[in-house]
Amino acid sequence: MNAAETNKHKQSDATVKITINPVGMDRPRAWLEAGFKDFREATAVSLAYGMFWVGLSIAITAGAFTLGLWHWLLPLVAGFMFLGPLVAVGSYGISRRLEEGRAPTLGDAFGAWRPHAGQLAMMGVMMMIFFLAWIRLATLLFALFFGFETPSPDTLYTALITTREGFGMLAVGTAAGAILAFGAFSISVVAIPTLMDHDLTFMEGIEASVRSVARNFRPMLLWAAILTVCVLIGVMTFYIGLALILPVLGHASWHAYEDLVRVETLPKS
Repeated sequence: MNAAETNKHKQSDATVKITINPVGMDRPRAWLEAGFKDFREATAVSLAYGMFWVGLSIAITAGAFTLGLWHWLLPLVAGFMFLGPLVAVGSYGISRRLEEGRAPTLGDAFGAWRPHAGQLAMMGVMMMIFFLAWIRLATLLFALFFGFETPSPDTLYTALITTREGFGMLAVGTAAGAILAFGAFSISVVAIPTLMDHDLTFMEGIEASVRSVARNFRPMLLWAAILTVCVLIGVMTFYIGLALILPVLGHASWHAYEDLVRVETLPKS
């Protein structure tokens, strides 16, 4: 019997118990501090990983303007909140290597998804569904408030903050986006690091994430607010701030997972 068959045989004779730990309102700050600590210990790799996503964001923005699709930028930027947990996978890999006492490399960051590629891909599909739902909703809201003709950039962004239609679209879009974003947050906040750290299905990862939010609603609501504000600050710096913010939040999210989730393998009775 080879190693893979042996491992499969062991899994069939065992069951997994996922326990969610209660945490206090002080823990989000502790997660951020741990995230900054990881960033300091692996500054070069973490910063390079963050700069990769900054470069990609700038390229997408430039491409949108070049192709005349600038009006998609606002929903795309807002939609980043749905894909953020996937972006953070590399930071999880860096933090895990630091805990193992190893010096992390860019290979650890960009290859962190490989051991559990299938289940992480399924989580990616789930997050993409939320993202596409948001894009569809944003398109409908734009048509509802502004019609089907695309105005000039100056006209559109001025209208958003000076007209009743603009305020209405921002209010409805923000409310609907917040609901979608919190749903995405609830199923993913610890799901992806849990899948990276254990041999579980993506549904078990989602279950762990939803239970973490349900049991620790107030601390997790605070954590969601911190993530949102930090990403918005990064975007407002023309993405440059994301080079620091993304890896720090990724490292912090890894420590949030370790604080919240305990996975035990128990023999079947």
